[in-house]
Amino acid sequence: MKIFRLTLAAALLTAGTLAATSAQAQAPLKIGYTDVQYVLSQMTESKQIESELKTYNDQLGAQLKSKSTEFETKVKDYQQKSGTMTDVVKADTEKELQRLQQSIQEFQRTAEQSLQQKQQTLLKPALDKLQKNIDLVADENGFTYVFNSDGGGSPLLLHAPKDGDISDLVLKKMGITPGAGAPIKSGPASPVSAPVTPGVNKTKTKTKK
Repeated sequence: MKIFRLTLAAALLTAGTLAATSAQAQAPLKIGYTDVQYVLSQMTESKQIESELKTYNDQLGAQLKSKSTEFETKVKDYQQKSGTMTDVVKADTEKELQRLQQSIQEFQRTAEQSLQQKQQTLLKPALDKLQKNIDLVADENGFTYVFNSDGGGSPLLLHAPKDGDISDLVLKKMGITPGAGAPIKSGPASPVSAPVTPGVNKTKTKTKK
C-alpha cells in the first residue's frame, strides 16, 4: 500500500484563489510565490489526512478482495464441473460469472471516485487554513499576487528571485518551523486493486487483469 501524496492541493488552490490582494491599486506591484505541496507536507494535518486515507483505502481494498475471492471460487468450481454440466446450466453459470466480473469492475471504478472525493473532503480544512495564512502573509509583506510554484508538476512560475518565496513565511505564520515536517514521499496509486482470475476456460467470460 503506497502512502498518499496530497496531489490535489494545486488543483484545489486555483490561480484565482491564490491571488491575495488587498493592496491599493496605486501601490507598486509585488509578486510572490509559494510551493503549496511543500507547505502542506509540513502541516501537522498532512499526517492525519494520510492516515485516514490509508484506512479508507484499506476498507475498500478488503471489500474488493472479498468480491474477487468469491469470483475466483466460482470460476474454479465452474472449471471443475463444466464437463458434466448441461448446456443450460453451463450458460447460466457463465452469465453469473460475467455478472460478478462486471460487478468487480464497477466497484473498482466507484471506489476510485469515492477515494478521490474522500481526499478532497479531508484536504479542504487544511487548504482553507493554508489560504488564510497565505492571505495574511501577502498582506503583511505587501505582495499583490501570490502564485503556486509547484503547480502539480507543471509550475506556473518558471523563474523568480528567492526573496519572492513566501513558503517559509506562511509556515512560520502557522507556528511551524520550516523543514521540521517529513515530506510526503510517493504519488498516488490506483486507490484499490486486486488480482482477478484470468479468463474462464471454455466460456465467453474474460477477466480484466
